[in-house]
Amino acid sequence: MNYQEKYENWLKCLPEGDPLKDELLTIKENEAEKEDRFYQNLSFGTAGLRGKVGAGTNRMNFYTVGKASQGIADFIVSHGQEAMDRGVIIAHDPRHFSKEFSELAAGIFAANGIKVYTFPALRPTPELAFMIRKLHTISGINITASHNPREYNGYKAYWDDGCQVSSDIADGMTEKINAVDIWNGVKKLAYEDGIKNGMITVLGEEYDRAYLDRIESLAIHEGDELDLTIPFVYTPLNGCGSIPFREMLKDRGFTNFKIVPEQADPDPDFTTVGYPNPEDPKAFKLSEQYGREFNAELLMATDPDADRFAIEIRDNDGNYIPLNGNQTGYILVNYVLEGHKTAGTLPEKGAIVRSIVTSTLSDIIAKDYNVAMFESLTGFKNICGQIPMLHEKGYTYLFGYEESVGYAACEDIRDKDGISAGMLVAEAAAYYKKQGKTLWDVLQDIYAKYGFFAEDEPNIILEGIPGAERIQRMMKWFRENLPETVAGSNVSKVIDYINGYETIPPQNALRLFLDNGSWFAIRPSGTEPKIKFYFYSDQDSREKALAVNKAIKDEILGLINSVD
Repeated sequence: MNYQEKYENWLKCLPEGDPLKDELLTIKENEAEKEDRFYQNLSFGTAGLRGKVGAGTNRMNFYTVGKASQGIADFIVSHGQEAMDRGVIIAHDPRHFSKEFSELAAGIFAANGIKVYTFPALRPTPELAFMIRKLHTISGINITASHNPREYNGYKAYWDDGCQVSSDIADGMTEKINAVDIWNGVKKLAYEDGIKNGMITVLGEEYDRAYLDRIESLAIHEGDELDLTIPFVYTPLNGCGSIPFREMLKDRGFTNFKIVPEQADPDPDFTTVGYPNPEDPKAFKLSEQYGREFNAELLMATDPDADRFAIEIRDNDGNYIPLNGNQTGYILVNYVLEGHKTAGTLPEKGAIVRSIVTSTLSDIIAKDYNVAMFESLTGFKNICGQIPMLHEKGYTYLFGYEESVGYAACEDIRDKDGISAGMLVAEAAAYYKKQGKTLWDVLQDIYAKYGFFAEDEPNIILEGIPGAERIQRMMKWFRENLPETVAGSNVSKVIDYINGYETIPPQNALRLFLDNGSWFAIRPSGTEPKIKFYFYSDQDSREKALAVNKAIKDEILGLINSVD
């Protein structure tokens, strides 16, 4: 069916009085809107589902969530009774309809004879990932759109290793989902009835405690080694992080922190934030205000599902400086390795994993500590997916991260975790303060010792059908017109990951290396309507690195933007 036929079919099938039907009637004369809502089914992949909330096959709503849940239920049932008995754990964030979608999904799994575990309220994505392994469930589902704008919601699917689903699992789920009749093929059970008949179990507070205990076990330095009076500000950006982050700080003994009051409680509209992405310095506006009042040395933020984490630190002039994900990664990698070495707990065969688009400065730090660095595709299903291989080769996993403010410090939490990252950054700040240093001093020391890198990760947002098509044209054009020189430097190496590269599986990404110590990468986002760029330069001063990086960025973005 074309988009018009799908639109008319939904109008016919939706019951009278359903708000989605009324919503569709309001766009009856808007062809562009109808096409955007119905030109495709909201695609399920290794990132699950993600889209705007609303009526249509290309939207998050009770019918598309129901279809996905039934398909995944069918996939689990196909694995037999043991898988059904192991069950599924479901969590949700504070967004519009997250609670309702999670209860719908729980009822569908229960109606299919699959055991379900849920939380009494919203919980961080990393806690869900931890509980999959702790409870030995076959799968996990989180209703969240992470850091996307408020109009979005999403459906993250996990498998029994605690990672988001791999390509082969996603393909199997997709096949089952596509076979579900969205109107008549979904088995349903009311959420409360599932609790009454024992198919749905609501987890108690002891499970939250187990998650926090595991995070706090990552501590490297404690007690008198830390200045626990260091002042800092934290914001959960109206998301899931507020309670666990606060409890973690109290457990660790920090006594001088403030949580941004306007952003402490859940708010699906993110009223004081707008775009709730801690990567964006604008998300720190209120934190900076309270930071100045509080004389805070450090500002910390997690996104709405508390898996992403970002910071701002004070420079020597007292200004708050936002750090990109690479820079925070430098501090964390350096602290974890230095800390373990100082504490005498650095393993003989330690390993760190970073994504292919993350700065290589951390490779130099790792080498200095005789720690191996491994590359993976973007996404923590790939980063944490390396852990079994590392174990087989006798390595001890120490840390994993990528430039998009995601950090995985614990091998039992196989996803990025803003709570554990926040604990380690707070601990590092307190540890260095005891030595008379700030995190700004530490970052400058890292550059001076390991290389004056510059980092820049711009992106171009292109929404809707025209945007998706233009992104495809951009990637196609660039592959067909690879530059031989960029900003006066020769291209010395090109890696195209479209068909895979060495041990790296296929991904639509390009990476170009220049003969002046710079490299850059290009790839479309897998979860957002944007094409992403990554620029890195290593020069003999930070100022020179920034200038070289800017020249490369300006030339490449100019080329890309010329593609209609």
